[in-house]
Order: sequence, then C-alpha cells, then structure tokens
Amino acid sequence: MIEAGIALVALVLLAPGMLLAALFVWLDSPGPVFFRQRRMGRQGREFTLYKFRSMNTAKGCGACITVVGDKRITPVGAFLRRYKIDELPQFWNVLRGEMSFVGPRPERPFFVEQLAKAIPFYMARHAVKPGVTGWAQVRYRYGASVEDALEKLRYDLYYIKHLSLVFDLTILVDTIKVMVCRKGAQ
Repeated sequence: MIEAGIALVALVLLAPGMLLAALFVWLDSPGPVFFRQRRMGRQGREFTLYKFRSMNTAKGCGACITVVGDKRITPVGAFLRRYKIDELPQFWNVLRGEMSFVGPRPERPFFVEQLAKAIPFYMARHAVKPGVTGWAQVRYRYGASVEDALEKLRYDLYYIKHLSLVFDLTILVDTIKVMVCRKGAQ
C-alpha cells in the first residue's frame, strides 16, 4: 500500500518529464509511445510491463534478445536507456501492485521457461514481486546469455534472502548512482 502511494506521487511529480519523453519518442520514430510486453511476476503470474518505446518496432522478431549496440535502438531511445528514463512508466506497474520498486527484474515468460530448464532453482526468484530496479541490475552488467542469467539469479537469491527496508534503500541509492553518475553496473 505504501509503495502504491509513493508510485502515485512519483507519477504525478514526474508527469511533466514523462510527457516530454513521450513527445520525443513520438517525434523520433513511427510506432506507439509505450512499449508493452508480457512478463512473469510473483508466483509466476503474468502481467503487462510498460516502458517508453526505445526501439524501432520489429516485425516478426518474436522473442528477440536486445544486445548492447542493438541497431533497433532509436536515437531518443538510446538517451532514454542511458539514463533509465524508459523505465519510468513501470511506476504504473508498481501502482497496480504488479511490481515493487526493488526486486528481481521481471522476464518474459518464454525466457523464464527456457532458463528454468537450464538453471536449477531459477523459479525461486518469483517468490517476491519483481522490481523496477534490483540488486542484480546495480551489481552486474547487462547480459543476455544463460551464464549471465545464472549470475543474476545469484544476486536475486541473495536479495530475497536478505530482504529488508535498509537493503532496498541501498539498492535505490545505487540505482540513482548508476542513472546520474554512471557509476556501477551498466
């Protein structure tokens, strides 16, 4: 309940900047302003995650993985991603109770199925709500391999085991450092 209230206040305070970001996305390339994608949340429940669209719309891509330097990323999208502005619409997911501010990042059901087959205990990360940011995001680089998923799972399980308000606040401060100072995992 407290997180939903904070998310509502954040959405109101950030509304002018988000409107500006939406305008730039709309002007930058054809397609919707928001990117919507099914993700797996707590206890394996699926929900729709919202972001500002940062890529050209790909037809027939299916379950494509985004890689560093991906050619589909638009100029405005590169800026939004660099400063994590593309993630701000996820406060709507927090307001709806589908996500938390801090927790394991939600993944697409297709990839969850594949990773659960390849990595023991992968589904344990679904014991808590997924987060807009998380311990793995501030401590580990962006990666798209099974090995990267295994390493991120280690961070997620550590987070779940040591879950506390102080730990969440530490992660939020680290997230701000990554966004503003470009310090930490990229």
